[in-house]
Amino acid sequence: MLVLIYNDDIIITCSSHAAIQSLLRELHNDFAVKDLGPLNYFLGIQVMPCNQGIILSQQRYIMDILKRTKMADAKPISSPMASSTHLSSFEGDLLLDPTLYRSVVGALQYVCITRLDISFCVNKLSQFIHKPTDLHWQSVKHLLRYLKQTIQHGLHFYASTSTNLQAFSDADWAGSRDDRRSTGGYCIFLGRNLISWSCRKQQTVARLSTEAKYKSLANTVAELSWLRLLCSEIGIRMSQPPVLWCDNIGATYLSANPVFHARTKHMEIDFHFVRNMVAKKLLSIKFISSKDQLANIFTKPLSSSRFGVLRSNLNVFPIPLCLKGRIRDLVQPTNNIVNLSVSTNAEGDKDQAKITSSVSQLS
Repeated sequence: MLVLIYNDDIIITCSSHAAIQSLLRELHNDFAVKDLGPLNYFLGIQVMPCNQGIILSQQRYIMDILKRTKMADAKPISSPMASSTHLSSFEGDLLLDPTLYRSVVGALQYVCITRLDISFCVNKLSQFIHKPTDLHWQSVKHLLRYLKQTIQHGLHFYASTSTNLQAFSDADWAGSRDDRRSTGGYCIFLGRNLISWSCRKQQTVARLSTEAKYKSLANTVAELSWLRLLCSEIGIRMSQPPVLWCDNIGATYLSANPVFHARTKHMEIDFHFVRNMVAKKLLSIKFISSKDQLANIFTKPLSSSRFGVLRSNLNVFPIPLCLKGRIRDLVQPTNNIVNLSVSTNAEGDKDQAKITSSVSQLS
């Protein structure tokens, strides 16, 4: 049984329906429980069951942002950022009131929970939140127009028994015009489902493209190590070591060949960390062509056609037409899901905490 708790919101899931009912009976002993019906909304995220699994969508949250910025009727576009865009802190006129910019960019960071396709753009815009200019605000509006175009998109999770972990790691060497730091990104799949991704500016300047790629690779290995431990704790056994795909031959060779160590002393910590994982056969690092590198979407602006292909490969698709109406009437959930409202009053205190519990049975 797994329990996810966020403040006063709870999701409980288990492979045994009897175990869930037993827990509910225990809760009834100490809490006033009220049935809220099937789970379809949690922390601003819509959960839509479909024939192949579930879809996570934040279209209501996105629409609220569009209305607040008066962009609900804006002309839609097909990419979050033009491929020729190179933002800088030293170009454009400072905004007289940066409050709206900071509020919108902060709200967009939460959208990245299900809309990983805007992660790079939001990460880039967040770097100028201290002194935004009119050029930065134009990029924000460009992103909002993209969200208007793709508001019906969501992140799909498929019913799968595969326990294989594989990751894609990439970096845009010296991509920042202000300090020439690189942007690293990765995405990790469990079976065919995307479960983790990141887009982050590196903390130090890389002197070589291989160094930038290797730093990103090391960050990906750290995330893979944590996910392996998490899977082990919840009873998921890996049938084979995780595979990490990198499109830089130098970084790939460094992970397995200690001869390069003398030439890369400034990368010593990352080198030993990754090298030990490979030597223990807990990880396999393989080369992949740049055209097949899925993590490109997290490191640089792309053309509309290339962006669309990578977005689909990362399981971000439009919501099927059958789910765009009343979900309860059109789709029967594949899992038993119950929403509960629970209030507690231990020892007669007047203060009460409301807990929303969503209980599902895994198929």
